[in-house]
Parts: sequence; C-alpha cells; structure tokens
Amino acid sequence: MATETKTLSHEFLKGFISENPIIALMLGLCPTLAVTTAAENAVGMCGAATFVLLGSNLIVALLKSVIPPKVRIPVFIVTIATFVTIVDLVMNAFFPPIHKALGIFIPLIVVNCVILGRAEAFASKSSVANAVVDALGMGLGFGLILMVLASIREVLGAGSWFGIELLPENAKFLIMILPPGAFLGLGLLMGISNRLFRKEA
Repeated sequence: MATETKTLSHEFLKGFISENPIIALMLGLCPTLAVTTAAENAVGMCGAATFVLLGSNLIVALLKSVIPPKVRIPVFIVTIATFVTIVDLVMNAFFPPIHKALGIFIPLIVVNCVILGRAEAFASKSSVANAVVDALGMGLGFGLILMVLASIREVLGAGSWFGIELLPENAKFLIMILPPGAFLGLGLLMGISNRLFRKEA
C-alpha cells in the first residue's frame, strides 16, 4: 500500500516540475503563448485541458486492452474530441466571456500534443489509477504555468489581476500583453526552472 501510494504521488507531482508539459517538455506552447494575456483566461484553459486530459486518460486506460493497435491513434483522437466537444458546449453555455476569450483554442485542444501524448505514451500502457492521477498532475501542472505566466503578463502589461487594478497607467509595460511579452515571460520561467530544478549533465 505504501509503495502504491508513493507511486501515485510520484505520478501526480511529476507534472508540476520534472515533466511539466510547458517548461520541461515544451508541449502545448501555442495555447500557452496565446491565452495568457489574462489570468482569467489561464484558469479557463486549465479547467478545459484538465477535464479533457482526465476524461481521455480514463477512457483510454479502461479500453486499452480492446483497442486494436492499428487504430489506436484514431480512437484516441475521437475520444479526445468527444471530451473537447463537451467542454466547449459547457463553457459556451455557462462561461461565455471566457469561452469567447479562448476562442479557437478550445476546439484545438483536440490536437494539443499534451493530451494526445499522455494518451499514447502513458494512459495506453498504465493502470486506470495511474492514468487518472497522471492526468490530474499534468493538467494542474500545465495550468500552474499558464497561471503564473498570465499573472505576470496581466499585472505588468495591463496593470490588473482578475480585474483588480494594481498599477497606475504610467507603470504599465504594454509589451507584456503583446506576443513578444509572451515569449519573454515564457523564456524567463524556463530559465528560472532550469536554474532551480535541472541538474547539469
């Protein structure tokens, strides 16, 4: 039991630092750069991606023994697309401002390499429990970096955070809410991560 608990905790925590989709594996960079102009957008994308990861990993882990190897990728994509459709409709119905802000990046979760990568590389080879915990860890780790990057860009670029004004007009750096600011912020986070957590070879 202790060993199993340790394994599950490892699968969960790896998504935050050692195998973080963004700063360690450099996956899902397009939505990362595009939607992090506001912290609210990051929360929405985190919720959507985590829901899709959790649902797809669960289904793939449950059905891995009955999915023919030759059609596994199409099956994974159809499974992911099903959960993306659900989250797209729910967000449109209950959270229209966030749905509008995220725009095309919600449907594009279908081809997000984080989601498909976890289904192919992990869920299809693991137990249901490990697949679920992996999905939660990866989804929340993805969301953590989105949130940190979006907070930096919103505070420095717009002078606000979740709509709360923090900086006067003359203290804002407009570049941070423009595309170059996304690259600067992400590069800064990757540099800090490499400095703090990566060991030299």
